[in-house]
Amino acid sequence: MIQLIRGFKDILPTEAALWQHIETTARGLFEDFGFSEIRPPVMERTELFKRSIGEETDIVEKEMYTFPDRDGDLITLRPEATASIVRAYIQHKLYAVDPVQKLFTIGPMFRRERPQKGRYRQFYQINAEVFGLDSPWIDAQLIFLASVLFQRLAVRDVAVHVNSLGCPACRPVFRENLIAYLSGRQEHLCENCRRRSTRNPLRVLDCKVPACREAVADAPAITDYLCGECRVHFETVQTALGDQQVAFKIDKRLVRGLDYYNRTTFEILAGALGAQNAVAGGGRYNGLVEMLGGPPQPGIGFAVGFDRLVEITPLKAADFQKPPVLFVAALGDQAMAKAYPWTAELSLCGIRTELDLTGKNLKGLMKRADRLGATYVIILGENELAAGKAMLRDMTTKAQQEIELSNVVTAIQEIIKAKSAPRE
Repeated sequence: MIQLIRGFKDILPTEAALWQHIETTARGLFEDFGFSEIRPPVMERTELFKRSIGEETDIVEKEMYTFPDRDGDLITLRPEATASIVRAYIQHKLYAVDPVQKLFTIGPMFRRERPQKGRYRQFYQINAEVFGLDSPWIDAQLIFLASVLFQRLAVRDVAVHVNSLGCPACRPVFRENLIAYLSGRQEHLCENCRRRSTRNPLRVLDCKVPACREAVADAPAITDYLCGECRVHFETVQTALGDQQVAFKIDKRLVRGLDYYNRTTFEILAGALGAQNAVAGGGRYNGLVEMLGGPPQPGIGFAVGFDRLVEITPLKAADFQKPPVLFVAALGDQAMAKAYPWTAELSLCGIRTELDLTGKNLKGLMKRADRLGATYVIILGENELAAGKAMLRDMTTKAQQEIELSNVVTAIQEIIKAKSAPRE
C-alpha cells in the first residue's frame, strides 16, 4: 500500500467542515473590511523567493522545495504567500488601477521542515496584505483584524506582541551596536547564530535555541534606536490598538524571520501551543515592492497558520457537519426508478437528500438514516407503490404521514419549509 508522504496530511471529510467554517469566517471578515481575494499559483520562479526572503535565510538555504523544470529554469513551491502577491501586484499593474490594494488569500505553502505536531511540509495559511498605505492606522487595523478573527473562532488564550524594526535611517546604528554586543557572546551562540551575528544580526534575536535566547537576554533593544518618524509611527500604532481595546505587549525581541520587514512587526501567540506558540505574524515591508521591480509603494501584511488555528480553536468539526435533511429508502427496482428523480429535484431545491443505493432491507436503511443524522426518511416499497402513497417519517418525533406519489417533491418542500419557519 502506498503511504502518505512524511510531513504531509490528508484533510478528511470529518475535518473539512471545520476548515470550511474557518475559511468562511476569515473571508467574510476580510470582505467586510474592504479586502478582495487573490489566488496566486503555488509555484513561482525560485529567484522571486531568493530576492524577497533573502538567500541567507533558513527557508531559502534549507527548506524550499526547488527543482528544475524541463527548460532548466528553477521552480519553487511557494514557502510563503507575500512574495507571490507582491509579484502579482507588480506584474498586473494593480497599482495603476489604484495604488491602495487590500488583498487576501487562503491556501497551501511548502517548506521541508522537520515534521512535528502542528507543523507540516505542506501547511496552510490565511494571508492579508495591504499596498499603497504607509499610515500607522492601517498597521493597527491589520492587528485588530487578526485579533477579531481569533475571537470569532472562539480562541481566547492568545497574546498580541508588537515591536518596531525601524527603517533604513535608524536600523544601521542599532545593527552596529547589536553586532558589537554579539561579538562578546559567540561561545554561547549556536552555529547558525554565530554565522548570522555579523551578516544578519537581527536573526539572532529570533533564534529559538534556549542557549541563544539566554545569551541575548539583555541585548540592545531596537526601540531605543528608532528615529523620530519611526518612533511616532510606532506610538500611533499603540494608541490605535488601545483605542480598539486590543491588549498587546511590546516585545523588544520580536523580529521577523524574513529580510523584507521594517517598522511595525507583530505576532499572535497561543498559550495552548507550548514553546512553538506563534499562530500568526506579520509586519510592514515598505521596500519589497520596489525591490521586486515595482514602484516605491509601501506594504504591510500578516499570515495566520491555518493548521495551528484548527488545533487551538475549541470549535469542533462535528458542529459543522451537514447531515441530509431527507433520506430516501427505496425498496426494490420499481421503487428505485420512482424515487430516483426525487433526489435530484429536491437537491436542486436546496434540500440535502441522500438516496441509498446499497440494496439494504428496510431495517438496514433506517439504521443508516439514523447514523447519517437525517431529519426525515421517505419510505417507498411494494406496499407504498400499490397504495400510490409514500411514507414520510420524522426521525426526531417518530411521527409518520402518507404522501401522494404524484406530489412527493412539492409536499416535502412544504413540510420542510413549515418546520423551519419561525413560530409566531
